[in-house]
Order: sequence, then structure tokens, then C-alpha cells
Amino acid sequence: MANTFALILAIATLVTGIIWCVDKVKLAPARRARREQAQAQAGGKLDDAALSKVAKQPGWIETAVSVFPVLLVVFVVRSFIVEPFQIPSGSMMPTLLVGDFILVEKFAYGIKDPISQTTLIETGHPKRGDVVVFKFPKNPSEDYIKRAIGLPGDRITYDPVMKTVTVFPGCGNDDACQKALPVTYSDVRQSDFVETFGGNGGSETSSNFYQRPVGQDVPGGMRLLERDETLGDVTHHILLSPEPLGQTSGYYHQPGQPQNTWVVPKGMYFMMGDNRDNSYDSRYWGFVPEKNLVGKAFAIWMSFEKQPGEWPTGIRFSRIGGIH
Repeated sequence: MANTFALILAIATLVTGIIWCVDKVKLAPARRARREQAQAQAGGKLDDAALSKVAKQPGWIETAVSVFPVLLVVFVVRSFIVEPFQIPSGSMMPTLLVGDFILVEKFAYGIKDPISQTTLIETGHPKRGDVVVFKFPKNPSEDYIKRAIGLPGDRITYDPVMKTVTVFPGCGNDDACQKALPVTYSDVRQSDFVETFGGNGGSETSSNFYQRPVGQDVPGGMRLLERDETLGDVTHHILLSPEPLGQTSGYYHQPGQPQNTWVVPKGMYFMMGDNRDNSYDSRYWGFVPEKNLVGKAFAIWMSFEKQPGEWPTGIRFSRIGGIH
């Protein structure tokens, strides 16, 4: 199911479009005929002001006719070309920050019916390293954004101690497959981000993230680590917690596979956040069906300095630009 806004927009566009068509084809010609008749009866002496009062267009029809072209353009652009999204959490840091407003290329992974999300025309598929917006499989009314790590047929292994990913492309269930995708990591370094914990005496999972230069700490905060991950030919930054990762018993256990190992089924994708220790992703709930794909994030068009649930305190002009 499409989200509520898409459904409302589609209905509003349809209703105003019907009114626009009826007005153009039937009502407007009838109004013109009545005005011509009135002018003839007055011997051609009616001026424009007087004629405008004859067979006047009802206000609600005038509004619908005026609004329809705008709604149509918004509907077409938002449904098939580009849609704006806001980043609400820190799961994709440092690539995307809370308060970033991004643009998503809707046609990157197919032209879809905006209501049923059925693919009408195939235009492409996610590549490893793409930053993808998709409908959360457990609740399709929610939009998630993660990085595509595994493609259909890939075997993915995540080492929770070294915090590294291993990808065997196109292996399926072939236990003899040994050719791993080149995945390399730079040395770990201190990042510009500090994580703070709140609620229930600090026992809750995430919290707030503050961007502070190394050496400038936040009371009660934990300085995160950063390194570069090169996934095939795509390089991006990832964040890591300096603390050991908690229990991985919450990871999704795929039948027939060892713990922390997943084989991506046909028509599915394995997604992970760049903030590796603060991301609820495919490691925990499994795979993303192709039908859930919304599009590829390609640009940040505005960025506000803010924390989740708080008002912005400034604008980060330096973040406006492409997404890598």
C-alpha cells in the first residue's frame, strides 16, 4: 500500500482532474453560449464587467480548475521522477545526518504505480553501495533508508567483533564458493561525532549525536570511531562504537545458515546503515523485497542542525550536494 499522502494526492488529482475535464468539455462552452445569447439580446452593448456576471463560474469549480494543473505536476514529479525525504535518525551517519533533506530518484529501480507500488516499467536494479529508500518490510507505511550491501544470490557475513562485512557474489547456497568481493577498510580513526545516551538512566539504545571536533567533548558523551569501507568500487565512510558490540542474538537467523550469515534470496536485497552500531537493518529483520524499493538517494538539498524531535538551530550549507 502506498503511504497516506500519496493516496490523498492521487485522489485529489483525480477528483480535480475530472472537474477540470467536465468544465472544459461541457460547462465552459455552455457558459460561453449563454454570454453570447445575453450579448445578442442586449444588442452588443454589454461590457466585459457585465458579461462576467452572466453564467458566472461557481467558486468551487474555479478553485478545482486552478488547482488541478499544480496537483498534476506534483503528482507526476513525486510519483515517477523525484521525491523529497527527511532523515529522521542517525543510522546512516556520517553519510546522512539528522536534519538532512534529500532527493530520491524514483525511476532508478523501475517506474511504479504510486498506489500499489507495482512495477510498470523496469529501469534498473540497486547496485552495491547505493543509498536506497525503501518501504520497511515489517511495516510498509514506514520509509527506511540504508545502503545496499547484498544483491540477490549474495552470501553476506558480518563479523560483530572486527565489525567487517564479507560478500560472496552470486554464490547462492553453494558452500564451495570461495571468491569474495574485495571489501577493504582503512585504519580506524576518531570521528567528529559524539553519541550521548538518555532515558531510563542511559539504558536505552540510541540517543543524540553531536558533531564536535576531536578534543571537544560532550558531557556524558562517547566519541565514535570512523573508517572508510570500500565495497567493490564504492568507497564510503562508516561510524563505529568504540565499545564492543552487544549480544547478536537479536540478529535475524536465516534457516540453514550459520549465525551472522545470510544468503540473499532472489528478488531481495540486504541493507545496512553506515552507522554500523546504531542501525536497525537487515542484520535484525532480514531482506528487502524488490517491490518495496522506493528509489535511490542522490542529493541533499537542505540540511538543518537539529536532533530528533527538536527544532532546528541552524542551517548546514556545507552539506548541500551529492550523496556518496
